[in-house]
Amino acid sequence: MTHSASTDTALPDSYSQIRAQFPTLSQMLGDYPLCYLDTAATSQKPQSVLDAMAQYYLNDNANVHRAAHQLSARATSNYEKVRDELQGFINAKCREEIIFTHGTTESINLVAYGLTPQVAAGDLILIDTAAHHANIVPWQELAKRTSAIIKPIPLDQDGRLDLHAYQALLALKPKIVALCHVSNALGTVNPVVELVQQAKAQGAITLVDGAQAVAHLSLDMAAIDCDFYVFSGHKMYGPTGIGVLYGRFDKLDTLTPLLTGGEMIKRVSFDGTEFGSLPNRLEAGTPPISEVIGLGAAIRFLQQYLTPAVQAHEAELLQYLQQQLRTLGDVHLYAAHSDNLGAVAFNLGDEHHQDVGILLDQQGVAVRCGHHCAMPLMQSLNLKGCCRASIGIYTNKADIDRFIAALASVKELLL
Repeated sequence: MTHSASTDTALPDSYSQIRAQFPTLSQMLGDYPLCYLDTAATSQKPQSVLDAMAQYYLNDNANVHRAAHQLSARATSNYEKVRDELQGFINAKCREEIIFTHGTTESINLVAYGLTPQVAAGDLILIDTAAHHANIVPWQELAKRTSAIIKPIPLDQDGRLDLHAYQALLALKPKIVALCHVSNALGTVNPVVELVQQAKAQGAITLVDGAQAVAHLSLDMAAIDCDFYVFSGHKMYGPTGIGVLYGRFDKLDTLTPLLTGGEMIKRVSFDGTEFGSLPNRLEAGTPPISEVIGLGAAIRFLQQYLTPAVQAHEAELLQYLQQQLRTLGDVHLYAAHSDNLGAVAFNLGDEHHQDVGILLDQQGVAVRCGHHCAMPLMQSLNLKGCCRASIGIYTNKADIDRFIAALASVKELLL
């Protein structure tokens, strides 16, 4: 394979333009320029996102909805515009299917709590073994409240979801099926359209964690057809503290609100309270206004730059990263398939992942080390943890070459 040559020449103009928009990437760490390979944990932010948030605080800082003055009117208009942009961005049927939260974790908790009245003792909840803790623990808490039963969907020998085991579990008529679109630890991609279709055929409520997919794929809720889909702004070049819960309107409208008070009410008296309609009913209190506005800028950034050519280039970069790690030798790769997205999980020999990460950091290379909020996955792989190198739209071949050179020096020191 000749990834190196083609990666050198692919999209040089657009990539230099893209990278130049991320001010964090131009800094030095000691004597080394930053080599950022931790995008799966959080992406860097383009200047347009920073500017949009600053513009709000400098000129439009006011609470949204209901106020009569001009600052609030401008803030409300910009805030609600992002809901419309998200509807188009993920191809939702209506704007009321977009709920703002503080992140993927809150989005899943909102659904898991909201479904409590619909779950009975003995109901089965299926969870992807490769799931992030945020897509495990809320379901465990739901099971505690209702005496439901949790069963993990196992992985096959290639580190992918075991489709035969999945079929067997679906035959048990689960109430809820919780999947990840892309594994945050491994970068493996689930065939979510097929998995959701099969789960719905058995009458299951379906939720897909798309936190690791949203910055790499074009999302189409009509095609995926899940009941709920969740993601975070900070994984898609937007700010922290903002997440999205997409839900089919009829499913969202049945959720018991996790939070109450403030914006989500229609009428309150000491005789009782009447909740408002969607989306307000699931958005209690003052929302993360500047973060929503920053998310809107991130959406516009992705719509401009995440083209099919850029997606193909990013996929090629990941394959080049996998290839170079294999070539280095004494590196264990986990579920490193050619169709993975965004991340490579590895260990260097028998060395502790944290030692490797610290030594890489001393050369300006940022990777993630640990269990990646996926302890059940690590247990299934018989690992205490691993290193993860992850790429984004701004990553280039020079980053990967620097990482490999730094890892080679770590290997020389430790092995």
